[in-house]
Amino acid sequence: MNYLNTQYLLDKRPSGMPEDDCWKLNQEPITSLEKNEILIEVKYLSIDPYMRGRMNEGASYAAPTKIGEPMAGETVGVVVESNSNIFKVGDKVCAHMGWQTYIKTKDTNPVLLKVPESTIPLSTYLGTVGMPGRTAYFGLNRVGKPKAGETLVVSAASGAVGTVVGQLAKSYGLKVIGIAGGPEKCSFVKDELGFDACVDYKAGNLVADLADACPDGVDIYFENVGGEVTRAIAPLLNKGSRVPVCGFISQYNAKDIFETETPFHVLGKLNPKPVHRFFVVTEWADEWDKATDEISKLIESNDLIYRETITKGFENAPQALRDVLTGKNFGKQIIEI
Repeated sequence: MNYLNTQYLLDKRPSGMPEDDCWKLNQEPITSLEKNEILIEVKYLSIDPYMRGRMNEGASYAAPTKIGEPMAGETVGVVVESNSNIFKVGDKVCAHMGWQTYIKTKDTNPVLLKVPESTIPLSTYLGTVGMPGRTAYFGLNRVGKPKAGETLVVSAASGAVGTVVGQLAKSYGLKVIGIAGGPEKCSFVKDELGFDACVDYKAGNLVADLADACPDGVDIYFENVGGEVTRAIAPLLNKGSRVPVCGFISQYNAKDIFETETPFHVLGKLNPKPVHRFFVVTEWADEWDKATDEISKLIESNDLIYRETITKGFENAPQALRDVLTGKNFGKQIIEI
């Protein structure tokens, strides 16, 4: 066997938006497998907002990527070589092992997840049926605790997490308001996904438009953005409201995140305070199959719509991350290797 693995290694920590010199391209040959090892040829690489935080040195919910290590990220691919009784050649596998074109690993590695046989496209297992979809499912159900008839607002509503949050909430009988940037994204959220309304935060009337869309206040706010969006939502939160904090992408490029206003600063000043907390989808890792099964069935029955931005070429991964951080992508951002 003779394969050439191409990797993006973290070469320096960024200050602000990560530029190309933050990474170093590395190539290494793979010529053999040990017992119980497999080799995965990566087909798709997921690009997600959380990656920016992993480039920082400071403490977070997950350890930072070390200088000289592959950039953190999830991939999905096909087993091309196997010395394993668990995975055979041809199996499709998700692996959270970073930005690289081949993955050599032990078959017992806990970051491996076999993709079930399905009519759903393989790329979807990095988005709607993958980590973003599971994040939406558990954040909404376990932190948001939705009840029929309530009003839910979700920011970044056209993104990989927001699209699933809103559609699940609609299926549970909630009134759903999305927040997105620009007429095209708002039209998609309202007309194609079936949200009750979508507020364009770029239109310049965010506070007034949100108030108009939520005359009965907000019972659940699914937080993805932070900044001015959180400040606009805060006065509308009803007593007993819940705020699952998935992220706050508007602040990810701050030069000092610890000196930056976060949703916790805004929400913590309210009286009464909403029930709010940051969550990570791995809290419910033993229940991932439940979320995958429910979301897969909704996709197969055409009851859940998703959108992907698929960019061809591994070399385009750094720019794709910048596009995600600035909202240029539409739906789930994926690199096709």
